[in-house]
Amino acid sequence: MALDIFVVAIYAAGMLLLGWYGMRKAKTHEDYLVAGRNLGPSLYMGTMAATVLGGASTVGTVRLGYVHGISGFWLCAALGLGIVALNLFLAKPLLKLKIFTVTQVLEKRYNPMARQASAVIMLAYALMIGVTSILAIGTVLQVLFGLPFWLSVVLGGGVVVVYSTIGGMWSLTLTDIVQFVIKTVGLMFILLPICLYRVGGWDELVAKLPASSFSFTSIGWDTIITYFMIYFFGILIGQDIWQRVFTAKSEKVAVYAGTTAGIYCIFYGLACALIGMAAHVLLPDLDNVNNAFAAIVKASLPDGLRGLVIAAALAAMMSTASAGLLAASTVLTEDLLPKLRGGKQSSLGINRLFTLLTGVAVLGIALVVNDVISALTLAYNLLVGGMLIPLIGAIFWKRATTSGAICSMTLGFMTALVFMFKDGLDANTPIYYSLAVGLVSFVVVSLLSRRPAIVAKLA
Repeated sequence: MALDIFVVAIYAAGMLLLGWYGMRKAKTHEDYLVAGRNLGPSLYMGTMAATVLGGASTVGTVRLGYVHGISGFWLCAALGLGIVALNLFLAKPLLKLKIFTVTQVLEKRYNPMARQASAVIMLAYALMIGVTSILAIGTVLQVLFGLPFWLSVVLGGGVVVVYSTIGGMWSLTLTDIVQFVIKTVGLMFILLPICLYRVGGWDELVAKLPASSFSFTSIGWDTIITYFMIYFFGILIGQDIWQRVFTAKSEKVAVYAGTTAGIYCIFYGLACALIGMAAHVLLPDLDNVNNAFAAIVKASLPDGLRGLVIAAALAAMMSTASAGLLAASTVLTEDLLPKLRGGKQSSLGINRLFTLLTGVAVLGIALVVNDVISALTLAYNLLVGGMLIPLIGAIFWKRATTSGAICSMTLGFMTALVFMFKDGLDANTPIYYSLAVGLVSFVVVSLLSRRPAIVAKLA
């Protein structure tokens, strides 16, 4: 165990060192928020994939594989296909806009009031994205090293807060690339083969699990469809993902490197689901299936290798945690703070200060929430339920109005909250009802309100 702790400590120190190097490159406001809009194919592909595949994608997919078998991969598949669609169809117009946040699109199409309203929803989403991965970090450190949960959250999350604060997007990009390599090697080329070996090979895995574990639909069509409604569309409008698109050097980089990142996400999901299936064979009586990932790492790997795989898991979680953290602080400094400061734009120092404050808030929330997939579902329900309809309308419907957009955001957001409270975070009703209410209110109110005199062209 001492060797494992040493490996993880070296990894954490490396992240902080890369954060410091990123700070040296982040000399302007644009450097801090979007890496100077200058990333080439390798950096763009690595940071895009690392951002999407975080704590819920890793720990959550292993749990889904443990419970449902191979069909647990659909969570990552929905995220990956969302990345493909975003980079193929939306990256080109987004890069031409030269903006920093999703909500700036709504201001261009509607008015500043729509930007402020949507910023509140985006802030809630980005905060919860950060929370999900901080939760996953805390869970892994708690189970593997026997630390108190609060200390695990503070130590693991604290590293993320520090390197994100000092270097912004450049720190995130540099750490993402290292994290991408570590988690690919650790999970796909070390943990998965060892788990299959300990089971006795593929044939033994097939023999020891029911046939339903190898069905791609055993998780249920309703769940698969809900994953696409929440995660696929959530990727298309999430600030943490758009902010990565804004870093691309060119449209060509976004299209080819971004599509590659999306395809990688699908294979990553398959690997994590298979790890969960092997864990079900090796550890069939887990008290808490949420700990399936940490438990299989602890049970199947020797010292040293265990530390490397723990670092791989932390890499996945930290990349998404830092993305959510920077996204939340960017929404604050670019969309909400200027309103309070009479339109004055934020400086590099203000960006760093609010990233730090946002990080402290994320750590605090993580201490009172305990389920990574539920937290991720909460984030995407609020985002998709509140913003998908008015954002699509902004791009494709000339008759859309500001009143319709704000009404749709408000009612969609509130509907998602009500049904999550009423039916639970794992229910399908929040996303379906929030989208239905958002769509009806958007169309009706837009048609009843005055036609916009000038429609801004977004693409």
